Amino acid sequence: MSRQTATRIGFVLLVLVWGLLLGQRSGQVSAQETSAAKEAAIYRSPVDLTLAADESWLATANQTSGTVSLIESKSGTVLDEVNCGEHPASIVRCLDDRHLLVSCSYSGDLVLIEVQHGTLQTKSVIHVGFEPVGIAVAPDGQHAFVGLVASGEVAEVDLVRGKLARRFGVGKWPRYLTVSPDGSRLAVGCSGENKIVVVDAKSGERLYEEGMIGGINIGHMLCSHDGQYAYFPWMVYRSNPITPRNIQLGWVLASRIGRVRLDGPSYREAISLDVPRMAVADPHGIAMSSDERRLVVTASGTHELLVYRQPDLPYVGVGGPGDLIDRKLLTDNDLFYRIDVGGRPMGIVMASDNRTAYVANHVKDCIQEVDIESRKLLREISLGPSPEPSLARRGMEIFYDGRRSLDQWYSCHSCHYNGGVNSKAMDTMNDGSQLTMKTVLPLYHVHQTGPWTWHGWQTDLHDAMGKSFTTTMQGRKISEEDTRAVLAYLESLEPPRNPYRSADGSLSEAAVRGKRIFESREAACANCHSGDYFTDGKIHDVGLGADEDRYNGFNTPSLRGVYRKVRFLHDGRAKSLEEVLTDEHSPEKVAGEQPLSESQLSDLIAYLKSL
Repeated sequence: MSRQTATRIGFVLLVLVWGLLLGQRSGQVSAQETSAAKEAAIYRSPVDLTLAADESWLATANQTSGTVSLIESKSGTVLDEVNCGEHPASIVRCLDDRHLLVSCSYSGDLVLIEVQHGTLQTKSVIHVGFEPVGIAVAPDGQHAFVGLVASGEVAEVDLVRGKLARRFGVGKWPRYLTVSPDGSRLAVGCSGENKIVVVDAKSGERLYEEGMIGGINIGHMLCSHDGQYAYFPWMVYRSNPITPRNIQLGWVLASRIGRVRLDGPSYREAISLDVPRMAVADPHGIAMSSDERRLVVTASGTHELLVYRQPDLPYVGVGGPGDLIDRKLLTDNDLFYRIDVGGRPMGIVMASDNRTAYVANHVKDCIQEVDIESRKLLREISLGPSPEPSLARRGMEIFYDGRRSLDQWYSCHSCHYNGGVNSKAMDTMNDGSQLTMKTVLPLYHVHQTGPWTWHGWQTDLHDAMGKSFTTTMQGRKISEEDTRAVLAYLESLEPPRNPYRSADGSLSEAAVRGKRIFESREAACANCHSGDYFTDGKIHDVGLGADEDRYNGFNTPSLRGVYRKVRFLHDGRAKSLEEVLTDEHSPEKVAGEQPLSESQLSDLIAYLKSL
């Protein structure tokens, strides 16, 4: 047995034992078990946090461990830690300020937890399915809205009754959202469609939307106190060849802060964040001081906080902003400055003194307390002992590190969002040609699905990884050890639980029928999409190439998790599975014998979504 295999087995056993210690008995954890949980040496990886109204405690959503931690603010003592579910993404206060609501994206649950005298007690689990992420609590504290990324919906839950009230469609990939102070409107960031959708919170009606050309990876959202604006960070992809000059001009990937009006349609306003030679990668969390003087954004890819004097920011609407930061921000040291905090800063909250920021640092496994006025990191609050860094953990740090790219404009995560995909077809120049746009392929099970790239010309994953850093990211060549670390991290990635299957993993009746169609001679999908990962690893010419392509034919892509995509085929020309199966890639044009009937098409799509 190799050392890596032995380490992985030992880690899995530790997780299993620790999970038993935490217990899953609706939060009824004994003092002894709680003590054991807090002392367990395991990665917690906080991604979000919330602060009590009286600021006496903080609570974090810990993604890797699937737990919530309760921390006394003054002393930094971890008071309690309980299991919540798979892959928690967001945490907020609700009800009477003694309750927490956590979204667990992989298990599809919202978990309501009560804070009782320094302990955490799980009160109810509300299953909403479809990968819940961002949460917005209504002003009455008794209802909450959550974005369901996999189904393109927002779910409203009744927190008093502990039940799902309704779901309504908003658009693709609604990761984060915010509700106006009067509870009348929601602003939802639909990263899969590059837009902010404003919704009537009472009826669920989509009132209007504000598009963002090239927009990807919309981060956390917040409302101004008067309810006039919703603020958010995001990135933009400009569809230009990945060359050093284009990168440095902000013509490839760049970062923005924007705002949209909640009182009626009006073109979004924005500022550019990127400083020449010292760009900003992966902006994510956002917070504002109670006097609205300071706006703070976490730049998770460049390990820093971006601090702005909010009333004086030069927002630009139609025609802007420019590709690089407005020079005004570089000549006024109080209007904009950066605070390096290291690691991967994610969620952020501001204290009532309008100068203390608390940050969930994913890589450092801690909460950071930062004085944004003195520009100092005051302390780091550990959430518990961490194990010795593994090779995969080191690879995770590299994967999310924007400083690995030329002038730190973007990270691996910028395109492969959390190991998956983004919403764009991109020119990575990986195949040696320019402006032959390709959709981003997910990295789950990548070690099992060679050859690699859309044309399948890469047959060595180790070499392919090195080329990604030097060609796609235009960065420095990475070491052999770093290459092994990133590959170890990718091998450790686990995709979300498929929400289009039953709780026991079984198929719906429609999907069962669709499976028969998939494997039939009429459709013949299984001729190429075969095996455990639904790919034969071969190159096929299906008539969709372009003269500009350097290689002929395309590598059969895996269909695992295809429900998560919003663009299909190599160049993203299809925007839905239905379009794939009825247009240029319909079964009878590839390997099948005849067009599908309407009912066959519906059943086949049901099966594809279940993969």
